[in-house]
Amino acid sequence: MRTSTEPKPLGNSPIVIKLGGALLDEPTDHAPFFQTLANFIQHDQRVVLVHGGGKSVDRHLQLLGHTSHKREGIRITPPEQMQEIAGVLAGQLNARLVGLLRARGVNAVGLTLADGATTTARKTEKFSFDAGRVGEITGGDANLIQTLLRNGCTPIFSSIAMDDSGELLNVNADEAAAAIARIVSARLLVLLTDVAGVKDDAGKIIHSLDRTGVERLTQSGAITGGMLAKVRGALEASEQSGVATLVAGWNDANVADALLNIGSETAAGTMFLPSKQLCDIGGSS
Repeated sequence: MRTSTEPKPLGNSPIVIKLGGALLDEPTDHAPFFQTLANFIQHDQRVVLVHGGGKSVDRHLQLLGHTSHKREGIRITPPEQMQEIAGVLAGQLNARLVGLLRARGVNAVGLTLADGATTTARKTEKFSFDAGRVGEITGGDANLIQTLLRNGCTPIFSSIAMDDSGELLNVNADEAAAAIARIVSARLLVLLTDVAGVKDDAGKIIHSLDRTGVERLTQSGAITGGMLAKVRGALEASEQSGVATLVAGWNDANVADALLNIGSETAAGTMFLPSKQLCDIGGSS
């Protein structure tokens, strides 16, 4: 019999969790969170992790004398910086995350988006400017992920992909997580970040939102600045993946509840639902 502190079974469909924010700045400083995450995975949960790591990349490039630039929310990735960026994300940071979870009993496997043809990608063409080696996911195959999950392994994907010629690409981590969620037909996509969720004018967490609700809160001034970018990113992730997307705070005092109650009515954070689901349930609350 399950206790109230154990996560509810979610069937065979995996959960995709994107790790972000200051959590990735110095992961070893956040041992309690990783223990909570390990506990969640070990309670028979099928979990796929995806991460970026912009601050770690910034520090590394600065040490090498490179300047980092962003435009329209993405990192401009000159070809001469691509190897260094991949070294930080797919090498140093990915290995550190694998180690943190393996030390807590999780059979973690570090991967890039290209491994096992999990994704196919190309140099993005969706901007009016040349973003360099920034990639966008065009398709993929769930076989490797499903094989790992069946064998009790937890995949950890860095946001590094490859084009058809085998050249490296830097993919936005939210977009990477959305693509993985779509490829594996995930039950839920979770974006863990520095904020506990979206708040209304009274400062209370909103449990679910649609595009109309976001526009209303934007016009009222309840959503501004960096939060607006996060909210629009979550909406886009939900639409791209076709999967309900939860935005929750990894550093919230109730982070354990946020993980253990994922998929339940008591889940922490704000849920963003793709259009089809919004129609099915009659909109947001």
